[in-house]
Order: sequence, then C-alpha cells, then structure tokens
Amino acid sequence: MKVLSGSLVLSTRGEVDFINISEKVQDIVDKAGVRNGIAHVFAPHATGVLSLIEYEPSLLADIKNMLEELIPKRRNYAHPSNAHSHLRSMLFSPEKTLPIVDGQLVLGTWQSLVFVETDVHPRQRTIVVQVLGE
Repeated sequence: MKVLSGSLVLSTRGEVDFINISEKVQDIVDKAGVRNGIAHVFAPHATGVLSLIEYEPSLLADIKNMLEELIPKRRNYAHPSNAHSHLRSMLFSPEKTLPIVDGQLVLGTWQSLVFVETDVHPRQRTIVVQVLGE
C-alpha cells in the first residue's frame, strides 16, 4: 500500500469565506498515483473547517446567513474578539475522508470539498492531505 502526504496552502479573505479545494486535492491524488484507496483531508485550525457541499453562490450565501442566525457575530461572548468564529467552526468537521476509485476522488453529483474560513481576518491556511491505497 502507498501512503503519500501532501499539503495545500490557501489564502482566505476572512469571515465567512468558502474555497473549493476539490481539484487541488485531486491533483495530490494524481501525484500519488493511487488508483484505489482513500484521501484523508485535515484542516489543522481552530477556526477553519471542511464541508462537503454544493459550491453554488446562493447556497453559500444561505450558509453564511445561517451561521449569523445561529451564532451571531455581535453578542456578549466571554472569549475576546472572535468567539463566534470558534463556535461556528464547531458546526463543521475539520476532516473528511473521501474514497478514490480508478484514480478519481468520489464526490456526489453536486458535492465539492470546501474549506470554510470562520475567523474574522484573512488568513493563510494549510490543509494536510494523506493519500492511502494501491
């Protein structure tokens, strides 16, 4: 079995930003040469997470609105400055594991693997990808 570790570096625009990383993860799978296996993708950040969603502008706006309704930016939180960012990130997972079949990531018809920035400032983020398989 092959195991390859890779990473992606992303520049976000700040709160709330969505970056489709599906193609970048597929590039790592291509470089690994794995035909069948899994790609494990991890965002090692307290306020940056991953989601499998339809990457469509009106849906992204709806998600942004939902986050504001559920966890408003303007509230009296105990944690200084960005408590809402940490709380919002708890609604998503920092990791996703995707199957690889015939050298391709398996995603549903409308699914994209998306990094979600919940922090208040633009950030440079690193995403760790491990590809395992044959």
